[in-house]
Amino acid sequence: MTYARAGRDAVPGGNPIQVVAHRGASEDVPEHTLAAYRKAIEDGADALECDIRLTADGTLVCVHDRRVNRTSNGRGAVSAMELADLAALDFGSWKGQHTDAEAPDRFDVDPEDLSRVLTLERLLQLIADTDRRIELAIETKHPTRWAGQVEDRLLELLDRFGLAKPAPGEPSPVRVMSFSSRSLRRVRLAAPGLPTVFLMQYVLPRHRDGRLPAGVRIAGPSIRILRANPGYVARLQRAGHRVHVWTVNEPEDVELCVRLGVDAIITNRPKQVLSQLGR
Repeated sequence: MTYARAGRDAVPGGNPIQVVAHRGASEDVPEHTLAAYRKAIEDGADALECDIRLTADGTLVCVHDRRVNRTSNGRGAVSAMELADLAALDFGSWKGQHTDAEAPDRFDVDPEDLSRVLTLERLLQLIADTDRRIELAIETKHPTRWAGQVEDRLLELLDRFGLAKPAPGEPSPVRVMSFSSRSLRRVRLAAPGLPTVFLMQYVLPRHRDGRLPAGVRIAGPSIRILRANPGYVARLQRAGHRVHVWTVNEPEDVELCVRLGVDAIITNRPKQVLSQLGR
């Protein structure tokens, strides 16, 4: 069964609800690894989501937590480590994946793609090498000791790939997300053509009527917000905003998002969500 959307049949551009792979196909494969993103693309995801942090030697890497303790066999803050330090760690075995070259390969991928730290540059190259349109939602993580350097490096890298300034009349394949309105403001001032998404774990009083920080046109509420207050989506839409919801994994939550007419579903399970949407 293909779900009909509430209110509108498609997001701008005529596309159905966009399915965004949260940290890649992260339910099946270790998050933020190249293998997780390759699988998300193979599964048919419309877009990929990643978190970025800046290393001590100025490289943007795709790591969610401030520290590497949870997702690697190392310890320490990403911002205090150089890329070579991170490259020596195993970012895959914590999820029970084999990274031994002699071990059976569950996903038929290079074992290093399951364990090696992923730079944003490498992820951008993967997307550039893909023979269909893949969008990318990049979350800047704050607070960090590097503050605005994160956005500076991000925009430099996007410019190198020709992504900092969308072509006239064309929707941008990249958007920048953050819980930090200051981060989004930096991006808007330096690259006004890039869409920005204001992420919300809860709704502040000043945003309850559907308003977002100045210049932001996409809201990023958690699925918990929608469960508790489904009417919030309509308020955002009346204010002219699109709605991208995270992290939507359960079938009943997908159904809720469809009923409410959201524009994008961010999920650890892109293949299952696409199937539920009839795609």
